[in-house]
Amino acid sequence: MAQIDFEGRVAVITGAGGGLGRSHALLLASRGAKVVVNDLGGSRDGSGGGSEMADAVVQEIKDAGGEAVANYDNVASWEGGEAIVQTALDNFGSVDILVNNAGILRDKSFHKMDQSEVDSVLAVHLHGGFHVARAAWPHMRDNSFGRVINTTSGSGLYGNFGQTNYSAAKLGLVGLTRSLAIEGAKYNVTANAIAPVAASRMTEDLMPEQLLERLKPDFVSPLVAYLASEECTETGKIFSVGGGYMARVALLEGEGVAFQEVPSIEDVAEKWDEVNQLGGDCKEFTNGVGEQTGKIIQALGITFD
Repeated sequence: MAQIDFEGRVAVITGAGGGLGRSHALLLASRGAKVVVNDLGGSRDGSGGGSEMADAVVQEIKDAGGEAVANYDNVASWEGGEAIVQTALDNFGSVDILVNNAGILRDKSFHKMDQSEVDSVLAVHLHGGFHVARAAWPHMRDNSFGRVINTTSGSGLYGNFGQTNYSAAKLGLVGLTRSLAIEGAKYNVTANAIAPVAASRMTEDLMPEQLLERLKPDFVSPLVAYLASEECTETGKIFSVGGGYMARVALLEGEGVAFQEVPSIEDVAEKWDEVNQLGGDCKEFTNGVGEQTGKIIQALGITFD
């Protein structure tokens, strides 16, 4: 197969100052993409800010012979999303690829969570994905080419204790992805979502060192790059990825039951096993982020001493 490259393409990657975003930026740049490295430079909970993280990645790209520019705007505002895309237009004249990767964590059990912890996480993940995509969308449509890759999470797909804010935001990104896929189809603009399991500052204190070593961000970026390529026309899909494991994730619906008249509550109860059965070739949902990670560990043959 011919080598896939991104010569002449411009990529915007949010949250690219470290972890997954940095890995995506370095790979795309190494294959010829001009990259806008966006990062607010804040801490894991979104507080603070600075230019050092984005600047460091830009310098890495330039030192390797690539082209990149830094952007420090906050995805959480409409104006921030527009400014990020404008950086691409001002410096490189286009925007072809968008990887929505920026994120923060404000974990707390639901009964203790306050409004600021909900609003801030929704603002960065869900609103942030919307803001930057909305700013890039007209240019992708006009150019009859665009690739949007949103970063969802196993927490969004399956739920997770202490992450109701994060889970809600991440599943919201799936809805955004699938609707963008529909609206972008006739303009050659695709949209897909990844649910990565990777070592980063978001997960560094949640997994054993041996697992973190195998789950390097570098294992996730090739999938992102393929989804961003001209060669890939897949759209509206979700993929679990980590450590070299990649698998499509899908929403499932069973055969169901059809009541010919308005059923009583007791009718529903009586037919509940059939209502609740996926049946046929359908498989049950993965039951939580622990099982998602377990599938990756099993597929990769990782064992723990």
